Amino acid sequence: MFLLLPFDSLIVNLLGISLTVLFTLLLVFIIVPAIFGVSFGIRKLYMKTLLKIFAWATLRMERGAKEKNHQLYKPYTNGIIAKDPTSLEEEIKEIRRSGSTKALDNTPEFELSDIFYFCRKGMETIMDDEVTKRFSAEELESWNLLSRTNYNFQYISLRLTVLWGLGVLIRYCFLLPLRIALAFTGISLLVVGTTMVGYLPNGRFKEFLSKHVHLMCYRICVRALTAIITYHDRKNRPKNGGICVANHTSPIDVIILASDGYYAMVGQVHGGLMGVIQRAVVKACPHVWFERSEVKDRHLVAKRLTEHVRDKSKLPILIFPEGTCINNTSVMMFKKGSFEIGATVYPVAIKYDPQFGDAFWNSSKYGMVTYLLRMMTSWAIVCSVWYLPPMTRETDEDAVQFANRVKSAIARQGGLVDLLWDGGLKREKVKDTFKEEQQKLYSKMIVGNHEDRSRS
Repeated sequence: MFLLLPFDSLIVNLLGISLTVLFTLLLVFIIVPAIFGVSFGIRKLYMKTLLKIFAWATLRMERGAKEKNHQLYKPYTNGIIAKDPTSLEEEIKEIRRSGSTKALDNTPEFELSDIFYFCRKGMETIMDDEVTKRFSAEELESWNLLSRTNYNFQYISLRLTVLWGLGVLIRYCFLLPLRIALAFTGISLLVVGTTMVGYLPNGRFKEFLSKHVHLMCYRICVRALTAIITYHDRKNRPKNGGICVANHTSPIDVIILASDGYYAMVGQVHGGLMGVIQRAVVKACPHVWFERSEVKDRHLVAKRLTEHVRDKSKLPILIFPEGTCINNTSVMMFKKGSFEIGATVYPVAIKYDPQFGDAFWNSSKYGMVTYLLRMMTSWAIVCSVWYLPPMTRETDEDAVQFANRVKSAIARQGGLVDLLWDGGLKREKVKDTFKEEQQKLYSKMIVGNHEDRSRS
């Protein structure tokens, strides 16, 4: 029979007591508050403390750079060079005016100087590409003790290096294990809870349990990221029979919204862990999952979505119409599919604070596991969510115009740049239609001038 020595027995007892205390603290300060949707203010105190440390570290870095005559990299505050909006015709007329002494009415339909407009546009696009820069992480003006978020990271002083090393130990040796434990708890409860609720007969009791199981589990997952979320205008939260559309920065956008509301998700059927979660949650809630072969069938997708929103007793559908993740600086083109089905649209703007951690998922650079590791080793995820008033399609609007109107409202509320470009350009070449559109504008200008002159 194996007997423990007194010293070994003491270690085992201490380990057992430590685990019991840790579990009790998790239960009392994290899991139970998550279940009831309350907060003790610990995360906000943690955020304020971090801000003071970041401010000191930034000042120390700037002072150290001055002492060593190092030039600091200063990013654009909004990531884009501001230009006044002008039309193709106005810009070409300006080039003709500056390059010719003749009156504009006497200019020919085509001038060699018109070429300079297209050359200049090409150079501007290369130097200040509005699309490519939306798929790289934001560069911070201040340092948050994460070497991944600032080009200025280098050795400045022993004190600053020790502080950075201490931060690495806290993030990887304390926060990471704690967050993994919370994420495991939240996902396990979601799978088990929704599976059990799924066996109940349909009715109000099942819907009540399903709602609160989803909210509880998503709130635990939010705490696994030390997420500090501020929700604005909750009176505008999506209602049954509608469609909730939001800008898309990260896969955790779903958790951010689902921890404050009850939604039907739309997506493709997956395998692995994601497939297990999908099969469990659909038993308790009418989510809309598509097989891989069905996703590209636009008519089938539209039919399924239309059937869902026509039933006013069903949950609002959560959709990210950009179709890809953008780096928290802009909103790109909304796909028109979700705006064609005639449902009330509830716009939501999401804006992350990159000081504590970059939430943007660059899927072409990082896999999901690497991305989640980066999230769980960040200081925190801080964001604001605005629920905008519901919007409906007007009689003289087509689906594209409606989508653009919703997109503009989201961009304006979230302080984001409103871009017309398709987010699919991240992986694809520019479509011929974009090139043809510029050609048509120029051709229309030339032909229009010729027709006006013929009439006169």
